[in-house]
Amino acid sequence: MSDTAVLVHEPIRAQGISVRDAASWARRRLGLIIAGAVVLLVLAWAVAPSVFAGRDPLRGIPAQKLRGPSAQHWFGTDNLGRDLYTRVVHGTGLSLSATVFAVLLGLVVGSLLGLVSGAAGGVVDTALMRVVDVMLSIPDLVVALAMITVLGLGTRNVSIAVGVSLIARFARVMRGEVLRVRRAPYVEAAFASGVRWHTVLFRHVLRNAYLPVAALAAVDFGVAVLFVATLSFLGYGAVPPTPEWGSLVSDGRAFLATAWWMTTLPGLVIVVLVLSTQRIARALQKDGVR
Repeated sequence: MSDTAVLVHEPIRAQGISVRDAASWARRRLGLIIAGAVVLLVLAWAVAPSVFAGRDPLRGIPAQKLRGPSAQHWFGTDNLGRDLYTRVVHGTGLSLSATVFAVLLGLVVGSLLGLVSGAAGGVVDTALMRVVDVMLSIPDLVVALAMITVLGLGTRNVSIAVGVSLIARFARVMRGEVLRVRRAPYVEAAFASGVRWHTVLFRHVLRNAYLPVAALAAVDFGVAVLFVATLSFLGYGAVPPTPEWGSLVSDGRAFLATAWWMTTLPGLVIVVLVLSTQRIARALQKDGVR
């Protein structure tokens, strides 16, 4: 058989993955693909809400109050005649920015504490881990409520409170990974060859200990969404009439019997996003998508 014939019979595999392999991967990872699409959609809502919902989220039409879901109002309207879908979309930016800040705060501070604790050992490790143990013994939501009581109301304070409640989780996981990686032969060899300790710490230890922490960040993103929404539901978040996911769910409590969509549909958006982030986190915990 000529070289030309071989190239004809193997059209795509020579350039990389085949279409059949790609389709098989997509079928096996359909849940992950859907989860990624949901997260991307929510991010798009946060970045450009006017593209997805052109109405004014603060302007209501009294004649259209408490209308059920329809082609004109996908999520129905609230008790003031405001389009609920528009308010959910425009509330995404505030809710998501608070969530992202909370996770980053917990990730950065907790990872640094875990890194220092695992690398230093001795008295430093013992002291830091006792503080972490105390924080872990208290439910995260209770820690967040205590912090918001000290800081006061507002979305920024809510995000700080939720971030503080997540620090201990990241610190514990990072410390465990640092202790594991420190025993690796290449790390011992780097120390033995005279490489400075901070170079080994950041170039070798941190570089090979981040994956479980990244997976925890994906898990805690969903947890932070729930915590931010809960604190907003309790009235600690943005001041009305600014839309925020938790406050939108809270607004519908008085109308559950007559306007179920006011609570159910914003709550469903929160649930779908949390489940999507959990699916992505499970994929990260399996060392990436295969």
